[in-house]
Amino acid sequence: MKIGFLADPLDSFKTYKDSTYAMMVEAASRGHAVYAFEQRDMAWQGGVVSARIKRLSLQAGQADWYTVQEEAEMPLHALDAVVMRKDPPFDMEYLYGLHLLELAKLQGARVFNDPAAIRAHNEKITIAQFAQFTAPTLISADMARLRAFHAEHGEVIFKPLDGMGGAGIFRVGADGMNLGAVLETLTGLGARTIMAQRYLPAIKDGDKRILLIGGKVVPYALARIPQGGEVRGNLAAGGRGEARELSARDREIAETLAPQLAARGLLLVGLDVIGDSLTEVNVTSPTCFQEITAQTGFSVAAMFIDALQTATGSAA
Repeated sequence: MKIGFLADPLDSFKTYKDSTYAMMVEAASRGHAVYAFEQRDMAWQGGVVSARIKRLSLQAGQADWYTVQEEAEMPLHALDAVVMRKDPPFDMEYLYGLHLLELAKLQGARVFNDPAAIRAHNEKITIAQFAQFTAPTLISADMARLRAFHAEHGEVIFKPLDGMGGAGIFRVGADGMNLGAVLETLTGLGARTIMAQRYLPAIKDGDKRILLIGGKVVPYALARIPQGGEVRGNLAAGGRGEARELSARDREIAETLAPQLAARGLLLVGLDVIGDSLTEVNVTSPTCFQEITAQTGFSVAAMFIDALQTATGSAA
């Protein structure tokens, strides 16, 4: 099978923790051909979406972990699977990339996650479709509404709708200190819609990442535990990752969402759960494969490549 990974620059990978790297290594170990390209490499011309694509030879575990065997212009539909792994922010350039992938899909390309499904599922707003699992939440640009939400709930988390890795997240306490500055900054004086969520004290025990692959639930979550007085558990913000078996509530949330999201074209999803509450539904480039595998022995990458083979009808 020819698998093309649309990813960030290969030289930017932190291979000791990068989930895309784990996918590539697992695919190569099964004899699949591994290709990579960046969004800037794509183009539509003459009715076809193509890209300058590198075929890779992998040397897993080495500093120079890949070599380029060949580089050529290739229509995306010539690949057996295109795996979308570009990191946010979900800006206009990201959106244009999804539009090109949608055009490629019309020409026969098989893209995972489905680009229309990524576009339709904002990673923050999608929790509103599963409100039975969420903490009190407000999505608005209206500063009066946001102030009223804070007055009602006392301690509140405010965050942008297009961030990643914990960037731009603020906790405002019951005293309201810096509330005005936070709202002015995040909303651009009421011009940008943001999210407010009641602060969940269970964050001290970790912001759990639960992975859904091919409509099934990975049996372990990675609890990302804030360090040094930080409110954010994200690994990118210095959180410590601790793999755990799913709780009954975790499994209830995950098993409810997994088949629904898979049916919408989302092969890989990362749920964020704090305590008993769903806080985000990550569909762009969910991570934590390697941390879970290293601590539990469960190969998340193998489960992903199994699901990719099933989705494309490819033999192992």
